[in-house]
Amino acid sequence: MIEGLVRKRKYLILGFLLMALGVFIWMPKERRMTVFLTGYSYWDNTPPQSAIIGRPVLHETAGGIGTYEDPVTLAVGWRIYFNQHFEDIAPGTRFYIPRLRKYALVEDLCGDGAKPQNGPCHTGWEGYTWLDIYVDGSTQDTRTSDLCMERITGIQVVIINPRKEYRVAPGPIVEAGCKVFEAQHI
Repeated sequence: MIEGLVRKRKYLILGFLLMALGVFIWMPKERRMTVFLTGYSYWDNTPPQSAIIGRPVLHETAGGIGTYEDPVTLAVGWRIYFNQHFEDIAPGTRFYIPRLRKYALVEDLCGDGAKPQNGPCHTGWEGYTWLDIYVDGSTQDTRTSDLCMERITGIQVVIINPRKEYRVAPGPIVEAGCKVFEAQHI
């Protein structure tokens, strides 16, 4: 009888370990990817002078200060097929952008019109996935926002499904001075 209980306990422990290993293997792991990053602001959002977003997850409107808990809204390309909308990257996907020291969360769509799949947000830029981060700028003038968007635009490495411990420079991008950092060793 004791041998039966010991054997049952061994199988139970083995089953638990296999289940834990399975969860660990299938959990999304962080990985680096090189993207073309641009910015959009309160002034050039669709519609202009708004913070309306197309796929709210954490925020009701575009925003965020860039921490893991309050990531900045990120827009991604999308396409329409047979009257169905398909995002290039799923809403709720989290990124870390080392050059900005900000976490970002997919909550918006980049590109509009009847065939967004023909636009640059979906097709990418020179083979790179296109990400468009909300820089805000609602308390600044249009020129300040535009200069910031120019400053952050470019090909850069980001981390998809990042861990929580990366360095952060919190605050809305334009309002916090549009800080850009040297690439970190990550």
